[in-house]
Amino acid sequence: MTPTPTRTRARSRRALLCAALLALTVQAGAAAPVLAQDPAGPGGPGGRDCVRTERPLDGKARRVLDITRKAKSDLKLNSVEVKVTLDGREVLTDALGESMTGVPAEPDMHFRAGSVAFAHIGTLLLQLVEEGTVDLDATVQQWLPDVPKANLITLRMLATNTTGLHDYVTDPAFGAELETHPFRQWTPDQLLAYPYSHSFWYEPGTSWSYSHANYLLLVQALEKITGTRIDRLVRERVTGPLGLRDTRNNFTPDIPSPVLHAFTSDRGLYEESTFWNPSWTTAPGAVITTDICDLATSARAIGSGELLSPRSYRTLLNPGTVGLGGASPTCPASICLKQTPARHFGLGVIVVNGWVLQNPSFSGYAAIQAYLPSKRLAIAVSSTKTPTTPDGNTAEVVAQRIAAALAPNAPLAIF
Repeated sequence: MTPTPTRTRARSRRALLCAALLALTVQAGAAAPVLAQDPAGPGGPGGRDCVRTERPLDGKARRVLDITRKAKSDLKLNSVEVKVTLDGREVLTDALGESMTGVPAEPDMHFRAGSVAFAHIGTLLLQLVEEGTVDLDATVQQWLPDVPKANLITLRMLATNTTGLHDYVTDPAFGAELETHPFRQWTPDQLLAYPYSHSFWYEPGTSWSYSHANYLLLVQALEKITGTRIDRLVRERVTGPLGLRDTRNNFTPDIPSPVLHAFTSDRGLYEESTFWNPSWTTAPGAVITTDICDLATSARAIGSGELLSPRSYRTLLNPGTVGLGGASPTCPASICLKQTPARHFGLGVIVVNGWVLQNPSFSGYAAIQAYLPSKRLAIAVSSTKTPTTPDGNTAEVVAQRIAAALAPNAPLAIF
């Protein structure tokens, strides 16, 4: 079915929002592990299951569940998975709705986590800097000499989206190809051809604009620096130490069972999109799936800087992006978004009113991991759509409502 022009424009706007993270400052596609069999993993000795909170619920848990139920109804969602922790203790873990018709959603179902991988890779990069393996401000010329302006682009710029490279996801030519061929397997060279066909928005390091190309290149650089594949690096340094046994990289469109199925109307017809090929979302070895329990753990650990020194944690939260962005003769304000102390892009994470988060949304999946250090509050939400679900990242909306109840003085106001 050929989408109408209105539907196509709507799809393009949605792609722009989720891909460019426009919600970040308008007011404001891994490495996770290829997991080997782990005797401490699910089903093994010492393994833990991701299950609903035992009943009866206490008052705070009931409040979060009521908020989630109402949001599911208001947003006409097919499913919502949620986990909230406070001071590292579970407030609520639950799943509402269906994975497929007649198949209830369960908390241990796996879904695509997209840009959550960027938070893991950002932490990995800062670990390498701490150890003296690499300089954050080293240019990529020695590892990626064929990249345009490689003598000016640094690892910091790749990790913070300050290179000036265009985002292939918002390129109309790429969008048309992806819409027509959602099962296509993309290579990094094919994806990078789109931004390389455009001039830079600005000189590297002088402004801010979101581009998936930055993390494609950052992964390539890290693999050359360490001599290790990115999925193994992240497994060894981030997801493994954090015990994220259900977060893993997938080199194919497969998702480990049990699967939370996704549906979308992006192409004009409500259809299943669970196994659309996610190879375009980021670099090979960095395309991850997870469950809601791992997502909440990731939110807390990344958001608190658990794996970093205090100095590196400060860099994670503000690596020099605050003050960048804004309209210029070569870059419109809708692309070069102004980075403010209240809302800005950190190093692989987004900072909004003190919250540290990532918010993937693509191919019918939406999710958010968010952590408020001042309250030690972690919120993880995943959602899927019905034909009448509104546009945008609906998991964010659910998380915003929960945050408003539990931390009213720190609004999770991404939009």
